[in-house]
Amino acid sequence: MSKKQVAVIGAGKSGISSVNFLLRAGYQVSLFDTREHPPGVDKLDARVELFCGPLNASFLVNFKLLVVSPGIALATPALQQVKDAGCELIGDIELFARVLKTPSYAHAKVVTITGSNGKTTVTSLLGEMASASPLNVAIGGNIGTPALDLLDPNINLYILELSSFQLETTTSLNADIATILNISADHLDRYRSYDHYIQSKHIIYQQCKKALFNIEDAQTKPLSCALDQICFGAENADFQLVKQNNETFISMGSETLLNVKKLKLSGRHNWMNALAALALGDAVGLDKNIMLAVLENYQGLEHRCEFVAQVHGVRWINDSKGTNVGATQAALMGLSQSISGKVHVILGGQGKGADFSLLRPVFNEVQGDIFCFGEDAALIASVDPRIQRVDDLAQAVCLAEQAATAGDIVMFSPACASLDMYKNFMQRGDHFKTLVNALEKKYHV
Repeated sequence: MSKKQVAVIGAGKSGISSVNFLLRAGYQVSLFDTREHPPGVDKLDARVELFCGPLNASFLVNFKLLVVSPGIALATPALQQVKDAGCELIGDIELFARVLKTPSYAHAKVVTITGSNGKTTVTSLLGEMASASPLNVAIGGNIGTPALDLLDPNINLYILELSSFQLETTTSLNADIATILNISADHLDRYRSYDHYIQSKHIIYQQCKKALFNIEDAQTKPLSCALDQICFGAENADFQLVKQNNETFISMGSETLLNVKKLKLSGRHNWMNALAALALGDAVGLDKNIMLAVLENYQGLEHRCEFVAQVHGVRWINDSKGTNVGATQAALMGLSQSISGKVHVILGGQGKGADFSLLRPVFNEVQGDIFCFGEDAALIASVDPRIQRVDDLAQAVCLAEQAATAGDIVMFSPACASLDMYKNFMQRGDHFKTLVNALEKKYHV
């Protein structure tokens, strides 16, 4: 078999991006997908040979290089067999990294961002800060545009959100600065253990010149003392939240930068995201004043602690992107500290092997009613007698409306994946917003 022949495993967004990149680079590409009829393959370039169905190790072993999509677990038996046979398994981010080593891209800086929660917000916020600067900026990776589609010799700065799945197949990405924002249990249906999940996140620090970690989460601290490090979080961090006269400020070292009251982002978890974005931007030379101006006006992302409506004095918040326990913990704690009323919670879906008992302390804090639905509703309801199991999101919204009074918040933060009842978290969040908007219209007829 020719050295110019490559197998791409997975016909999703990153897989198709890899196929197109490899074709442009002159490779012969074979695309494999375990689904019998993967969507979108009818638009494939005619030069691509497509194989659908179970992966066959005895056939795949003929390819010395396999580009594996992040949605395909490396523990898949066929992939383990070809790896053991000496084949190289990489991902699209590793292909991206190898291109950056060529002379046309030597000038470009790279920021890489991972974490269990907040990484999309930080990537987006930093992207807006950089885009307001006199730079050519490209933003993507795990969100938006696949990394290979961003490649352009005119780009000065790449800002990449990376998942643990992408990091597993990346070995040579030499980022200018990398961060793990936080770590909490997630994707335990794919990893051998929680420690294995943590190890996958720490791959990001093995491929960077400088590391940014969260001083409030010891799991994010780099293991190598030789690596140049900065931190964000509580007081005594390089970028910190400090209290002055009962008010909270964002500070860089001893320099007070901004009162959080001026931010459109609400909740302490979002203030932490702001610190991380400022630290990353400072590390790659972004102007402080430009970053602060962008930060003040940044409203956050859809489906992430998104304000939907206020109905009879009750604020309804859509946090459908809260797909794990840690995300829901952070969102609820952030909001409960900023209001005098109760926070009523709607959660549920596919639990991915999570430990929902970790939510008990935050349920005590918010003091509101709790409703759950979806595939793992029985498991969720079993961890706390206060949790009411309902049939679906519509029923949860109806009951939450009855429970809430003026000054309260109703927070939809599922702590679960959406695929049991929805196409994705966006569709789930849109359904919640439709239900809430219907409530609002009911009272304004």
